[in-house]
Amino acid sequence: MMIDIAINSDGNWVSLKDISERQGISVKYLEQIVTLLTKAGLLRSVRGSGGGYMLTKSPEQYTIGQILRTIEGRLAPVACLESDENLCERKDECPTLEFWQGLFNTVNEYVDSYTLKDLAGRTGSK
Repeated sequence: MMIDIAINSDGNWVSLKDISERQGISVKYLEQIVTLLTKAGLLRSVRGSGGGYMLTKSPEQYTIGQILRTIEGRLAPVACLESDENLCERKDECPTLEFWQGLFNTVNEYVDSYTLKDLAGRTGSK
């Protein structure tokens, strides 16, 4: 949805109906996502005829990690890494914790290394 808005906005509001038609995603599902993105300040909205959604910043200012974390929460592969402080009572003796922390860090570095502009440029559109 964010890529679609980045590509199709051109300073105009983009409707969920149009996104739905282009992407083959139900409006009902898009409504759930757009609520999270709007509350987080990644999108702004205008209701009514001619309304829709628009990015609050330019596409290069959004990381894919920021967008994913807004929708999915932390991208932690295990429950003990879902908050800033690991509260697991077994953390000091866990043989896999270092592995999961490494995976978590790698995933976050990767998704933060791409911007919305990077992915929007790969569509073959504008």
